[in-house]
Amino acid sequence: MTAIIRLRRLLPKLSRFEFDARSGEASHVGWNGHGEGSLDITQEDNHVRFFESGTFTVAGGSRSVPMRNVYRWELFDDRVRLFHERRGVEAAVLLFDLIAESDDTLVNAEVHQCAADAYSARLVLTPEGLDLEWRIVGPRKDERILYHYR
Repeated sequence: MTAIIRLRRLLPKLSRFEFDARSGEASHVGWNGHGEGSLDITQEDNHVRFFESGTFTVAGGSRSVPMRNVYRWELFDDRVRLFHERRGVEAAVLLFDLIAESDDTLVNAEVHQCAADAYSARLVLTPEGLDLEWRIVGPRKDERILYHYR
């Protein structure tokens, strides 16, 4: 079974997430910490929306701050198109098309350029759910965010 078919079946079944954000040596941002929360999921035709709601705690800190995100996954036979809808459906940002690298891995077809920053992603299907690793590289950024959706 291909990674896209497996992902299509998995996405509506997920209910929670957590992630770790780590800055590399070249980062001027220093966005290190841990986030976690729940997913509210809607499914229509060929797309699934993740409404993420949770908290983020900066590394070394004791206070959590609320966080929210909305992602739209559009599913096609040969790719999965991922959008960020944090500012609403009308202002959705196409992040990238994910294409199969193997039966359990999808990777971005092209790097997403946002101003001077380049975004890439690698999605791995696991027995528990999926792991999505983001890389953001730019003049001031050297970030890695590893999401675990379960």
